Amino acid sequence: MVVMAERGPQERGGESPPPRAELLEAKRGSLAGNRARTAPGPLPAGPRPRPRPQPQPQPQSRPHLAPPIGASGHGYSCAQPAPGMESLPEAVLIRILASIPAVELVLVCRLVCCQWKNLVDGAALWILKCQQEGLIRAESDAENWQNFYFLSKKRKNLIKNPCGEEDLEHWGEVENGGDGWKIEELPGDFGKEFPSEEVHKYFVTSYEWCRKAQVIDLRAEGYWEELMDTTQPKIMVRDWYAGRSDAGCLYELCVKLLSENEDVLAEYKSETVTIPQDNDASWTEICHTFSSYGPGVRFVRFEHGGQDTLFWKGWYGVRVTNSSVTVEP
Repeated sequence: MVVMAERGPQERGGESPPPRAELLEAKRGSLAGNRARTAPGPLPAGPRPRPRPQPQPQPQSRPHLAPPIGASGHGYSCAQPAPGMESLPEAVLIRILASIPAVELVLVCRLVCCQWKNLVDGAALWILKCQQEGLIRAESDAENWQNFYFLSKKRKNLIKNPCGEEDLEHWGEVENGGDGWKIEELPGDFGKEFPSEEVHKYFVTSYEWCRKAQVIDLRAEGYWEELMDTTQPKIMVRDWYAGRSDAGCLYELCVKLLSENEDVLAEYKSETVTIPQDNDASWTEICHTFSSYGPGVRFVRFEHGGQDTLFWKGWYGVRVTNSSVTVEP
């Protein structure tokens, strides 16, 4: 039996493997060589190319976040509506509405809701506005406080230039009999002062008939059709006349309510007033009130005039001043 002797390491491979330190060193050298082969060479002479700008990232806008409904300070949800004026006691709401101009109450506030419409159409709101603005009315006459308020605010003399301060301006259909119309200062020859200190002049007629008239457009003055047709407010007419104490004269007044087509719907005509010679020259007021005149009134025609009875040349006829037409509340 042959016994083979065991070989050592040198006998198996012929040579012994290199130590670990040598292997690491060889690996490092291989890596260094690779870097040397891939490293860029020197740049060629000449201008260097301009680097291409890199696109900048665009900032992203933050998404708009709606405030959470119902959160504190961010409104109210539909399920829990915000408390509004409709939650106020009616008496408080009336006081608030009373501070609003009347035209806006009718044209704007009345259309907001049923509650406001009822308040604007009711009496309490307008009674309060009348009290606030000093418009007095007897309770027994309180049929429509809203109409009373508007008519009181609009109440004015619709006759323009009633005392001759602007000569014959605004007067039409002028009939100049004899020497025609003339404007004189109060009290005038053989005359007396007027009862009101605010009146300073008057118109005076001559020895033949002198007449003059004015036509008042009610719509142009702010009195709308529905008001005139349904409420039919009273229309009051006034005029003042006097004669000289040394001459007699005649006086007439005629007032007509006219339709859109100038048809006569109502008329007042005074008697021909005769003032004798040697009168006391005092001023007399004549007045008439139209009421229940029916629908359709759109114009008022006011006419007055007169003459003297002695046919003296000059201006010895009747004197007139302070004429007025008012639509009463």
